[in-house]
Amino acid sequence: MSDRHSSQHFETLAIHAGNTADPLTGAVVPPIYQVSTYKQDGVGGLRGGYEYSRSANPTRTALEENLAALEGGRRGLAFASGLAAEDCLLRTLLTPGDHVVIPNDAYGGTFRLFAKVVARWGVEWSVADTSDPAAVRAALTPKTKVVWVETPSNPLLGITDIAAVAQVARDAGARLVVDNTFATPYLQQPLSLGADIVVHSLTKYMGGHSDVVGGALITADAALGEELAFHQNAMGAVAGPFDSWLVLRGTKTLSVRMDRHSENAVKVADMLTRHARVSSVLYPGLPEHPGHEVAAKQMKSFGGMVSFRVEGGEEAAVEVCNRARIFTLGESLGGVESLIEHPGRMTHASVAGSALEVPADLVRLSVGIENADDLLEDLQQALG
Repeated sequence: MSDRHSSQHFETLAIHAGNTADPLTGAVVPPIYQVSTYKQDGVGGLRGGYEYSRSANPTRTALEENLAALEGGRRGLAFASGLAAEDCLLRTLLTPGDHVVIPNDAYGGTFRLFAKVVARWGVEWSVADTSDPAAVRAALTPKTKVVWVETPSNPLLGITDIAAVAQVARDAGARLVVDNTFATPYLQQPLSLGADIVVHSLTKYMGGHSDVVGGALITADAALGEELAFHQNAMGAVAGPFDSWLVLRGTKTLSVRMDRHSENAVKVADMLTRHARVSSVLYPGLPEHPGHEVAAKQMKSFGGMVSFRVEGGEEAAVEVCNRARIFTLGESLGGVESLIEHPGRMTHASVAGSALEVPADLVRLSVGIENADDLLEDLQQALG
């Protein structure tokens, strides 16, 4: 993050970091530089460091500077998807024979990347309950190079004490990676708690409007940032200029959207705890949630994701998803509209039969920013 922005509050950073007025016209929004190559002032004479848009593009640069500022990092990098960012990170940090500790609750695509792709490259992995620092410590081996955490986790909304696990990883000479997609930097900043790298699916809350796919890596270590940038360019799965522009537009309203997502989610979780057809509610904002105290310590509020289990098993859970009207049945999350899904058959089908398999009676909600009363009424009719 530049010194110019170091003293600014989050809401100000979200609007101004990376968003320099266009020097030619004074346009207050960075242009979409839909260009592949750049005129050079003589051989090797680059204007502003730009030569080819896989290596760098001014619109993507604006987004990357914005992301670094919001996470309190030194370097931000934007990718074509969250999984593209994860792939770049793993191939930068790991070599065949290395070991990774992954959480027992994680996005299905992340698990698939480890189990079906990285494992074939000779990287070993094992599963730990990352909400328990002792369990993480027990899972470490002399070959462990990375500890991977999601908090809140997807889809069970587990909470990991980032500072505690960062110390465990540091003691073992491993790097801590935190997927901050559910919380966003507005609610939680893992780098300030000791994490080495933050991962985002920009598709979700950062974009915020279900109209773009993207991913990001942010680090506080400038040297590591250079390594990641080398691999980003060498591997090429970069965010395009229009996608970068869409996410940059989204981050400007992140704070106000997350406040509303969180306010609505609290009301939804409270209603679900009192519904006869709901056997349990998974939301870190509830005092009875096992990670509530840690979440209250490291998060500004508790976010917009709520999961719950339905009396009657898998078919009853699927029925609830199918009966919803305002909650749209669909994958993904973090848009202004509310979504509902059945993780076991949808986003987390890839973890079936593994240590990460999710309960068959689980329903996951991405609570949007609609009127809360309408959302509550819809869920009540869907539950019957």
